[in-house]
Amino acid sequence: MIEIPSDLHPDLVPLAFLLGNWAGAGVSDFPGAEQCNFGQEVSFSHDGRDFLEYVSRTWVLDSEGKKVRPLESESGYWRIDKDRKVEVVMSRDQGVIEIWYGELAHQKPQIDLVTDAVARTAASGPYSGGKRLYGYVNSDLMWVGEKATPEVELRPYMSAHLKKVVTPEEVEEMAKKLGDLPDDGIAFFK
Repeated sequence: MIEIPSDLHPDLVPLAFLLGNWAGAGVSDFPGAEQCNFGQEVSFSHDGRDFLEYVSRTWVLDSEGKKVRPLESESGYWRIDKDRKVEVVMSRDQGVIEIWYGELAHQKPQIDLVTDAVARTAASGPYSGGKRLYGYVNSDLMWVGEKATPEVELRPYMSAHLKKVVTPEEVEEMAKKLGDLPDDGIAFFK
């Protein structure tokens, strides 16, 4: 279920499905880079202004699903206008700053984005642009990213399946909303 916080800026209501902390795993595969499974933590938060703050961290996983080392991280800000057009400003640890534009699909929680501008530091690897698709499917957040370099045409390079993470504070809030439960707990399910 998607909850809309009372202090969420009204313009951001269509993006409310993104809010929260997410964690999961995915795959990374791009020519010239290590093919691997990765773990990911993502956070979408707000402070009442007209944007969502975004932070993502990924790490390489070994064959047993244990963390090996950091893979990449990024952070940025997401906005949406009255016509469902989405804009994202993102900074990546590899020395890349991106501006993404796209839109929220009609009547479904799905966002298609494409880079409009890319700025790179001298230390960053080759990169000329990308596409991303984010979707809220059966209460999970899924995404796939495509990437292009001067040597490699646009192609998928990362995708992940993320589950909502419930913090201890959120558990407390949920418990308060439940009220009194019967002692045996069985009546709750009737």
